[in-house]
Amino acid sequence: MVKAWYMDDDLTSDQRLEHHRNPQEYISIDDLYKKTGVEYFSLNVDTYATDGVLDNLKKQRGYTYEDEIVCSKECLPNYEEKIKSFYTEHLHTDEEIRFVAEGSGYFDVRDNAERWIRIAVYPGDMIVIPSGIYHRFTLDTNNYIRAKRFFIGEPVWKPYDRPADDMDCRKEYIEKQRKGFLVTAS
Repeated sequence: MVKAWYMDDDLTSDQRLEHHRNPQEYISIDDLYKKTGVEYFSLNVDTYATDGVLDNLKKQRGYTYEDEIVCSKECLPNYEEKIKSFYTEHLHTDEEIRFVAEGSGYFDVRDNAERWIRIAVYPGDMIVIPSGIYHRFTLDTNNYIRAKRFFIGEPVWKPYDRPADDMDCRKEYIEKQRKGFLVTAS
């Protein structure tokens, strides 16, 4: 089950550590959505391929392309460089959708006050990071994740490093954040 919390400001220690504030400050999944627009779905990691839940989500949301990524020291060439590049603050013009099949890691997103929120994901967790939000990813100290990636249409996978405030997707995201993210009926 996904967990989320506000991060400390320590930029010197390993990015793969939890980085809790002192005292720890957790944020609920509902508040995470209200502050950032990040959506969360819980799937059964043992039955997602056959139970229809993932298929229904893909159909409802228009996901027509998927692939899988494995991040580990054994699977990624130039592992340390790759992990550092994933951790560079950036945004995308499309949603970033990830379903964790094995392993674990962290997605960090900024709230409306520019504070980092760390989202710990585990097998069965699916998150949707909205277009235009500044975010980053890192593995945790287990150094392994296998995740499915979903796209609407052909995959567009270009990160735009911060600052990218002049991009339309960023302006649209800021406007949605200003108005408040509304729960939509599925």
